[in-house]
Amino acid sequence: MSLKDSVDVDAGARVGLEKLGYKQEMKRSRGLVHILFTYGLAAPIATSLVGGGPAVMIWGWILVSILTQTLALSLAEICSKYPTSAGAYYWCYRLGSPHTRVLASWINGWLTVVGVWTIALSVTFGTAQLIVAGAGIYHPEWTATAWQTCKASSIVYQYDMIFLGVTAVACLFCLFFNKHLPAIDIICACWTGLGIIVILICVSVKAAAGRHSISFALGHFDASYSGWTPGWSFFIGTLPLNNVLAYTYSAIGMITNMAEEVHNPSEILPKAITWSIPIGTLSGIVFLLPILFTLPDIDTLLQVSSGQPIGVMFTLIMGSKAGGFGLVIFGIGMFCAISISCAASRATWAFARDKAIPFHQLFSKISPYLDDVPVNALLLSTVIQILLGLIYLGSTAAFNAFVGVAVMCLGASYAMPVAMSLMNARRDMHDAPFNLGRFGTAINAVAVLWIMFAMVLFSMPAVIPVTRVSMNYASVVFVGFGVISAVWYLINGRFHYTGPPIPEESAASSESNRSTSPLQG
Repeated sequence: MSLKDSVDVDAGARVGLEKLGYKQEMKRSRGLVHILFTYGLAAPIATSLVGGGPAVMIWGWILVSILTQTLALSLAEICSKYPTSAGAYYWCYRLGSPHTRVLASWINGWLTVVGVWTIALSVTFGTAQLIVAGAGIYHPEWTATAWQTCKASSIVYQYDMIFLGVTAVACLFCLFFNKHLPAIDIICACWTGLGIIVILICVSVKAAAGRHSISFALGHFDASYSGWTPGWSFFIGTLPLNNVLAYTYSAIGMITNMAEEVHNPSEILPKAITWSIPIGTLSGIVFLLPILFTLPDIDTLLQVSSGQPIGVMFTLIMGSKAGGFGLVIFGIGMFCAISISCAASRATWAFARDKAIPFHQLFSKISPYLDDVPVNALLLSTVIQILLGLIYLGSTAAFNAFVGVAVMCLGASYAMPVAMSLMNARRDMHDAPFNLGRFGTAINAVAVLWIMFAMVLFSMPAVIPVTRVSMNYASVVFVGFGVISAVWYLINGRFHYTGPPIPEESAASSESNRSTSPLQG
């Protein structure tokens, strides 16, 4: 695209944003390749082993990917018509009835910000877990405690606060290198691709722990470790795959949070959302297959004292500590932490811009001195991550709780506009640039049902009988955040929050579409 074409496209995007009720405050510097988020598969692999083993890992991954694609398609359609960083809560306001849309928008907005805060936390926490797994290669007797989980052992046995360090580095990059973040996103994609290729080659060639038959790699299933019935154990085994699904949720949803920094958002955003799933699916298959064919003894992996067998697994496969640690390093999510922290800050800023967050005047400011970074919103999301991380750090259920809350919050927030579109008989989508056509109703329905099931799944413990340690606290955290949101609405929101700003002509068009819907009174 020439400079003149780029300027013309950005001018059109600016006009389109004004029609949605907002003014352009950020620079548009991102293209398609800059917002195709990619996340790792390595950190929570233990739960898949508990849930059933290889069959769950490969077929569960494919099943989860197919179902999630329906959500991606549904959101891409809505996003193509309403490309704003406000995202799902804006869509709820535009698609809702006049009597319920303010409250629906409020609920959705809080689900979104809590979801992006906790998913960003899960990425930084997961990175700390990977480094703990790396330390376990050299010190297999070491068991991380609540304080040590946010530290990792180096070669000279010096403990650093890894969790806090990862969070701080991500924050600093977002603060001072905003104009370089598009390039960092490309490096992230290249690094991830290179890591997958290296793992594929090294694991396939070395296979120090032996090789398995195709029937084992693709069909071995043992539900005895989880205590659940075989059918439910299969879905419990998809929890770590749904952890990646949570990152995918954050990708397909938080791509929209970058909408006001993207050239030609009505075209690029739907492509990024829909392409992220097939790309992630293929990457996951290439990552998983060589591991499944060379998987060490499952009992040995589940007995790792730290609870994170990924480091020991690669060590046994490679036949050396250095080889194992090198492959673990490839899985560290530093690039992902930077990208997702950036997107989380945009979601926080957008909600503050619409006066829904306490001290919204402070958190809705853009810094002209730091390349249009929403500094205060970024610091808020970072501080919340740190506080939540310190509360849960050290629990064996912490990672699943964090990601479980993210899946529940983000899933609910994304299901709401899709369900509301269905209730309107999809009349608002007839002129969407990216249109699902006659398949839209079926795709939307499957997406909503899948999210409802995923929310139930993430409320369940990975193993039974349940202990205080193995209990899944995601639902407790979910309800807790809901109570906080409700209290703030009663105290402040009902008096000051009126929903996103919408020009009168746009509002009239939406009202006309809803008035003809057979499902609206």
